[in-house]
Amino acid sequence: MSKEECAVADWRVIGEQDGAAGHEPQSRFARHVKACERAGVLADQTAWYQGYQQGLPRYCTPLNGLTVGRDGKSYANVCPPNLEPGFRDGYELGRTHHRKSTEIRNAESQIRSLESEIRQYEEQIRNGQTDQRTAERLIDSNRWKIRDLERNIGRMQSELRGIEAEMDDFRYNASFRS
Repeated sequence: MSKEECAVADWRVIGEQDGAAGHEPQSRFARHVKACERAGVLADQTAWYQGYQQGLPRYCTPLNGLTVGRDGKSYANVCPPNLEPGFRDGYELGRTHHRKSTEIRNAESQIRSLESEIRQYEEQIRNGQTDQRTAERLIDSNRWKIRDLERNIGRMQSELRGIEAEMDDFRYNASFRS
């Protein structure tokens, strides 16, 4: 927070925004205190915490849990016990989607690296910089690795479609719980 923001701060509103964003309360408020101490302003913890408690229900929804997990964001275990299960169900499903998407991107990156190696070997062969038979074996080996990765990507994409179908069902069911 800037000096100007600290001077005109509505601590209840700031707390509500922090709760709605799912920030971990102790460290978040401590950051506000530190920022405003430099400006000579005392943070109102009571008002901030009241606002924080009002903001948490906006964060702790099943659909937001799904979004937070899908985006690969961490969860600071801030939801109250009555909202925790729904949020966590969404969060875990979203995390599953995030992990599978990351696996696919990693495999695609491996393929690009192997294709780059193949181009380098082919260039070395053209320029007479390497033993042709050795380079061709390495090229063939990389092509086999690429085929395996492509099969794995196909399987993972199928799994991802299944996860996305679960997410659609989750969204649909969550709309009736709201």
